Amino acid sequence: MSTITPTRDIAYALFKKYNKSESLLKHALSVEGVMRYMAKKYGEDVEKWGIIGLIHDLDYEMYPDQHCIMTEKILKENNWPEEYIRAVLSHGWGLASDVKPISLLERTIYAIDELTGLVATSALVRPSKSVMDMETRSVRKKWNDKKFAAGVDRSVIEKGAEMLGVNLDELITDCIMGMRTVAKEIGMEGPL
Repeated sequence: MSTITPTRDIAYALFKKYNKSESLLKHALSVEGVMRYMAKKYGEDVEKWGIIGLIHDLDYEMYPDQHCIMTEKILKENNWPEEYIRAVLSHGWGLASDVKPISLLERTIYAIDELTGLVATSALVRPSKSVMDMETRSVRKKWNDKKFAAGVDRSVIEKGAEMLGVNLDELITDCIMGMRTVAKEIGMEGPL
């Protein structure tokens, strides 16, 4: 059986088939936006990186106890390329997958997945509720407060930054900038 070349439309339709939650969709769109931003920064394939960001939590709503396992199964059943599947699985390394992020794409999605949640939560407590006027220091102020965005594993973000060879502030800034590109879609555009 031959593999397909996934398009954004294919990825979006597949994601929507398995996910109805608005918050999961916003997270997927956030990760997609940041992945596209990072691909541009690194001179990589923007479309491929975005699609992988969009589809990375494909199974999370329906199969939270089998996260990554079911994504692999679903993507294989839909004839996705192995490179895409491996990249998607690598985002859950050490948590829901044993696929270690090796390529730049894999290390990037691993680094920014959790971080998008921290940036989003930090934006929502701001008066503007927007990423458009957020700065890195706003996220850093919340970094050591383990009760704030308690579900965000900061050690994963730190490990991801280290894997990318960047400092935490640079990674946070890139994440904010990437989320700004999809601010309207994720409801974080703020007052117009």
